[in-house]
Amino acid sequence: MNRREYLRMLAGLAGAAAMASEARGQSEAPKPIPSIAPPDPNTKVPDFKLPPKSCDTHTHIFGPASTYPFAANRPYNPPEAPLEAFRALHQKIGVERCVIVNATVHGTDNRVVTDAIAQSGGAYKGIANVNDEMSDKELEGLDKAGIRGCRFAFLKRLGGVGDMAKFNRIVHRVAELGWHVDVYFEPGTIGEFAPTLSVLPTSYVIDHMGTTLAAKGLDDPSFQALLDLQAKDEKCWVKISGLERASAGGRPFHDSVPFAKKLIDNAPDRVLWGTDWPHPNVKIMPNDGEIVDLIPLYAPDPAVRQKLLVENPAKLFKFT
Repeated sequence: MNRREYLRMLAGLAGAAAMASEARGQSEAPKPIPSIAPPDPNTKVPDFKLPPKSCDTHTHIFGPASTYPFAANRPYNPPEAPLEAFRALHQKIGVERCVIVNATVHGTDNRVVTDAIAQSGGAYKGIANVNDEMSDKELEGLDKAGIRGCRFAFLKRLGGVGDMAKFNRIVHRVAELGWHVDVYFEPGTIGEFAPTLSVLPTSYVIDHMGTTLAAKGLDDPSFQALLDLQAKDEKCWVKISGLERASAGGRPFHDSVPFAKKLIDNAPDRVLWGTDWPHPNVKIMPNDGEIVDLIPLYAPDPAVRQKLLVENPAKLFKFT
């Protein structure tokens, strides 16, 4: 084969490859975005009465999409759970303060959170979604609007770990504002992230009891790693939320209670409580009144409950 024939062959192969690639692109339809279940509409009035100024530190607002559009690259289609339904839920279960965590479905558009804060008369604070492209002015604007931290979800279904260099840059920038970092991990991965968390320049809050799985028991190495990190690092806070996610036995989720109690006893000054309403991506939809009724099971001491529900969130989120 001479040089001219060889070049002609390469050109033919390249053309065939391009045609095959184009054919694949035409045949591959975009994957549909899955829809998730709405919250239980029949909220039970809890038997346990929350103390005044109790704070739900992990809750979401979804939409309405006509005002707050969902991101094009969202990982799921949420039910609309607007501010009106959010307020009604908290009134029924006795919550006076709350922290709204902007979910991934709204991307870095944080207006659904900041608009709700502006209408709350000081009763709401927020956790934003941010990226490294945001200017200092944009971050300062969020701070003035009542944002007290930013969230990173290290879950495959929500996009995965991502660029840790960008994560570190963002963390150092928001630390200058006095914000903390909210982190959400895959089950069983706390030990892997502990070295990174322990050297962060600001406080961090671990969502949903570190995504503990009750079926693995209290001696599970990942749960023990969480307890160790919580005890040793005074920057570490843990949310007592997501008991329905941890449970292996289903409603009323009593198999998750020992894990919540262990975390509270381990660091009572650095635990927070949240409902996670409207409970995106759960396998078993809880009733928020029943979630409230779990509180005295894992926090039977009234003084500890006061820390969990009132004092700790007031300190971290700077309620006045």
